[in-house]
Amino acid sequence: MAVSARDPQQPLPAQEPGLRRRHARGKAPRRASGGAGRWLRELAIVIVTALVLSALVRAFLAQAFYVPSASMEDTLQVNDRILASKITTSLGGVTRGEVVVFKDPGGWLPDPEPSTEGFPGMVRTAFTFVGLLPSDSGQDLVKRVIGIEGDRVACCDDSGRILLNGVALDEDYIIGPTDQVRFDVVVPKGAVFVMGDNRGNSRDSRFHLDVADGGVPEPNVVGRVFLVVWPLSQFGTMPIPAVYGNPAIADGPGGVEPSPQSSPEPSTEPTADGEGD
Repeated sequence: MAVSARDPQQPLPAQEPGLRRRHARGKAPRRASGGAGRWLRELAIVIVTALVLSALVRAFLAQAFYVPSASMEDTLQVNDRILASKITTSLGGVTRGEVVVFKDPGGWLPDPEPSTEGFPGMVRTAFTFVGLLPSDSGQDLVKRVIGIEGDRVACCDDSGRILLNGVALDEDYIIGPTDQVRFDVVVPKGAVFVMGDNRGNSRDSRFHLDVADGGVPEPNVVGRVFLVVWPLSQFGTMPIPAVYGNPAIADGPGGVEPSPQSSPEPSTEPTADGEGD
């Protein structure tokens, strides 16, 4: 029988501080990793993972924007922070009555101001890319979709209301009047007709009738605004007004062609032409 060569009364050899025993046979013990170093590595992994997830959310699900002008008052106020759902638009398309963010189709906005240079500009760009700051490219607009492809949109009936497929819209969310431009158009295929809720202070489809009857190409639509996140006093969702649920609107214009008076005849010039994000 094998017997241990160590005297059972002899104390174990002292272990050098900072070392730990290894279970593997024949290998010398190694120094234990410092607690601070391990904590920093784990923190870095958490931060990088969070940034990657945030960038993916911004790219495919939702993106933050801000409202710099008064063209959507009182629905949206200047400097409101809003979230636009990209996946809703990608999967379900654009619906009448939605408030949407869209890219300038060309000539709607002035040239954007030069971006901040140097390190501050790089930091801002990086934070915007990962979704920590709202987009401020200067080439995005926020408006309400009045008509989708095939809809007939006209201004106005005897009461000054917009006509959508022959149905007068009772728009209790707008700042009126809404008859700054007289028009009668059928929205082109693959486009949407948009207007600001502050009708007298919004350069929208009515003022760009010379190109595609004012239609905004659907691929330019970034997403539907579904939430106001800041300030907290404005926090809330952005539902579609009930007036757009009228079945007569969904029936379409019934093949009616636009009338000859579809050229813009503005009575006043709105001032909110620098829409931004």
